[in-house]
Amino acid sequence: MDLTVRVVLADDDALVRTGLRLILGGDPAIEIVGEAGDGLAALELIGREAPDVVLMDIRMPRMDGLAATRALQERGDPARVIVLTTFDTDDMVLTALRHGAAGFLLKDTPPAELVAAILRVANGDPMLSPSVTAQLIARVIRAPDDRQQRAQALLGRLTERETEVAIAIGRGLSNAEIAAELFMGVATVKTHVGHLFTKLDAANRVHIARCIHDAGLA
Repeated sequence: MDLTVRVVLADDDALVRTGLRLILGGDPAIEIVGEAGDGLAALELIGREAPDVVLMDIRMPRMDGLAATRALQERGDPARVIVLTTFDTDDMVLTALRHGAAGFLLKDTPPAELVAAILRVANGDPMLSPSVTAQLIARVIRAPDDRQQRAQALLGRLTERETEVAIAIGRGLSNAEIAAELFMGVATVKTHVGHLFTKLDAANRVHIARCIHDAGLA
């Protein structure tokens, strides 16, 4: 990489772009090579100027920042995108990262941290603001509980007998083995299994077993 990091600013607010230019323009390691007010203009500018890093707003006319980031990924553009926004919902962060963003920062990021983030991303390292990192960690931590709650809600649709059959399926038993263990006919087991497919929105026995596992009944 060159000693100077080439940066494009993509934001529909001219005042925000001016502020970013003032913040970044005084750093000898950064060169602002262009500005764009919407996603489509940003794609054209990036293709023409080949920047190292793009500061990309999310809410923009014609094409938003997430769609523009995805378009860069799809065309194999080497520019590394830092999403810079006032919004930091879990879904928005994850969507940006899935679309190829190398960083996600809030617009209230202090100037020194913004400069450091640009240099870090230009060197190939990802960068997330502390609040975003905390949100993602919290999402990972609570994910098992969410799965358990969903599985338990699904199992709440079952009768007691259907739950017994589902648990047996979760243990890997065949219909014949379930019939022998629960003292019922194989045809009756098949009927219960059919009900499980419907009530648990399951496509196969593996899905039923997974639901039992997620609910903590395995």
